[in-house]
Amino acid sequence: MAKKFDVYGIGNALVDMEFEVTADFLKKANIEKGLMTLVDENRQTEIINTLHGTQHKRSCGGSAANTMIAVSQFGGKSFYSCKVASDETGDFYFKDLMDNGVETNLSSSSLEPGITGKCIVLITPDADRTMNTFLGITSNFSTKELIEEHIKNSNYLYIEGYLVASPTGKDASIKAKKIAETHNVKTALTFSDVNMVNFFADGLKEMIGDGVDLLFCNEAEAFAYTKSNDLNEAVSALKKIAKTFAITLGPKGALVFDGKEEIQVVTMPVEAIDTNGAGDLFAGAMLYGINNGMTYGEAAKLGCFASSTLVTQFGARLRLEQVKKIKEQLA
Repeated sequence: MAKKFDVYGIGNALVDMEFEVTADFLKKANIEKGLMTLVDENRQTEIINTLHGTQHKRSCGGSAANTMIAVSQFGGKSFYSCKVASDETGDFYFKDLMDNGVETNLSSSSLEPGITGKCIVLITPDADRTMNTFLGITSNFSTKELIEEHIKNSNYLYIEGYLVASPTGKDASIKAKKIAETHNVKTALTFSDVNMVNFFADGLKEMIGDGVDLLFCNEAEAFAYTKSNDLNEAVSALKKIAKTFAITLGPKGALVFDGKEEIQVVTMPVEAIDTNGAGDLFAGAMLYGINNGMTYGEAAKLGCFASSTLVTQFGARLRLEQVKKIKEQLA
């Protein structure tokens, strides 16, 4: 019998606020370029007050949210468990998620008092994205936000690696994975950011447990986790923790392992201006593909094509007409 959802995702709910800045600004503000850094509310406010660059429209985000929205945009069914507060930002987040066709544990009447998490995304002229994140109430994401019935009724559980930074988030990830495995739901995990691998490797190993069905990471994360600078060595090591995986390689495309063979997927050359959300979109498009009759190679090609379109514009999300065009071109 067909499941209700292609993918059930869990992750940190963050409203993304994107700014164009210079590399010089990052130096002066003492912000480490190209990484996600967790900050407190005062530090985030301090950064916002010094920003004079171009601000783009805000959107409901967080890595897994971007991925679940991508699944929905391509025509799949996704569910997202997360936590926002009963403030204006939380109301905005809930509405934006619903407007993008993602079902959720959130309801306008059940939001708790507090501050919804925010992520400042700083885009430099080299298209690199640097993130300073105040988690707010999502740092308390826990097993209470899980809906077991919906996990059971999904083809895949998708876990965001950023949850490893919160003890309750890590525990929720481990519990969700156990529920999924008990009911033969496939498990997928993304490392999310090289900082998560560098600083929370032991926690990620706990979340991975005996292994996952599908792992998403980029080349830097693969090297950091496997403690190798050789891609072939990293691939061999990842095969011990994941039945299948996709390693994104930036402008070089992606390397996918479908459980039997390694597949090199080449992406189209583009002029990138903003890489924010590219990995999230790749994961969403690929998850849509493998849930809807595509081979791993075909699904990864869809992911690469979508991501190479995304990086030519600002923001972490494609427009629906772009998604339609991509599907038509690859049909």
